Amino acid sequence: MSLAIAARATWRDYYELTKPRVVALIVLTAVVGTLLAVPGWPPLDALVLGNLGIALAAASAAAINHVLDRRIDAHMSRTRGRPLPTGHVDARHALGFAVALGAASMAVLFLWVNALTAVLTFASLIGYAIVYTVWLKRATPQNIVIGGAAGAAPPVLGWAAVTGTIDPHALLLFLIIFAWTPPHFWALAIARRHEYAKVDIPMLPVTHGVAFTSLHVLLYTLILCVVTVLPFVTHMSGLLYLAAALLLNGRFLWHALHMKRSDAPELPMRVFRYSISYLNWLFLALLVDHYLPLG
Repeated sequence: MSLAIAARATWRDYYELTKPRVVALIVLTAVVGTLLAVPGWPPLDALVLGNLGIALAAASAAAINHVLDRRIDAHMSRTRGRPLPTGHVDARHALGFAVALGAASMAVLFLWVNALTAVLTFASLIGYAIVYTVWLKRATPQNIVIGGAAGAAPPVLGWAAVTGTIDPHALLLFLIIFAWTPPHFWALAIARRHEYAKVDIPMLPVTHGVAFTSLHVLLYTLILCVVTVLPFVTHMSGLLYLAAALLLNGRFLWHALHMKRSDAPELPMRVFRYSISYLNWLFLALLVDHYLPLG
């Protein structure tokens, strides 16, 4: 049976184990953290090897998540097509792949970047792959709030890859992603609440209802709007970033308010999709402002 599964597995199946879209967003925020850490261009080895190590760790955490969630993934329409539920990849092979990625990440970071980045990256990997997936996800409807710390770490990791320190400005970037995570994920949870209920995952809309969750999406979006102004207030970024943040926040608030006031079934996924674009554009605005400041 194992040989038959291995024969069916392709590079594409293993690629899907890494959750490439999620990793791409993680790497973007880490790269921005790396580039913002210094006035000009960072050392090439820190930029390339630091973010390679971070990307490998993120891919490892994603693959471990696939292994640990394979049984509930098989019962959810959003995830039943993943390589483990379909039987294209054996769980043991997937775990071996994850361990290899994690080991490669630690080797790159310890040998060619610095120990602080390696330790923080390993802690983030364990935080998402083990603490969140194994415990928090099934323990509390506040799972995504508490577990969001692991997902918010990449800019700090990228910053540490250059400076070897944890800088207050890097923590601002962490805070932005930390505040962004609940409205981003709860919008998806509203759209998929029946599937989460079927597999006994206590997501907020399952335990407290859609109206309550929509209110909290709106409240966290308001918090996010305040947090995203802090880089300008602290003189980390200038007017170009501020203008982009205000425009992006206005659109996010409009989406969140619309979802709070309407039961239209398409709105939660609309908020979810916009939240991804929002974070991409916000971090790109930070980067452009860093190199083309207007004030």
